[in-house]
Amino acid sequence: MKILYFDINRNPEIEEKIKAEYREIDDLLKEADFISLHTALTDATKHLINAERLALLKPTAYLINTSRGPVIDEQALVEALKGKTIAGAALDVYENEPKLTPGLAELDNVVLTPHIASATKETRDKMAMMAAQNIITALEGQTPPNLVEELK
Repeated sequence: MKILYFDINRNPEIEEKIKAEYREIDDLLKEADFISLHTALTDATKHLINAERLALLKPTAYLINTSRGPVIDEQALVEALKGKTIAGAALDVYENEPKLTPGLAELDNVVLTPHIASATKETRDKMAMMAAQNIITALEGQTPPNLVEELK
């Protein structure tokens, strides 16, 4: 399987380690069969996937969002799914959570989950340990290792 990725910070080490290929976002959207979004919500990423970008996807492509709801313009997504211009989508986060964009739940080519992507016991245990370690590190006057880049 070929792995493509886009990030504002290209990482040749990761490319080599996992044999991923870098693409600019629009090129990635045109080429990928499955697009999985993993990004923070910022002014730059709000509606990162809009009607224009959805139009770039192949009609056989699937869009997966487990990052932040507003990264996708959901009304544009509903239109793309209704028109079958993309094959389908899977969402664990929503633009106006907890409300769903009208028409989204009625579609047969979308899977909706209630913001539970990280709800395994192992993940929750690890999150608790990381949070505790970050607090200890901060109390010791050091920079926590998992600090969001914009907060450093």
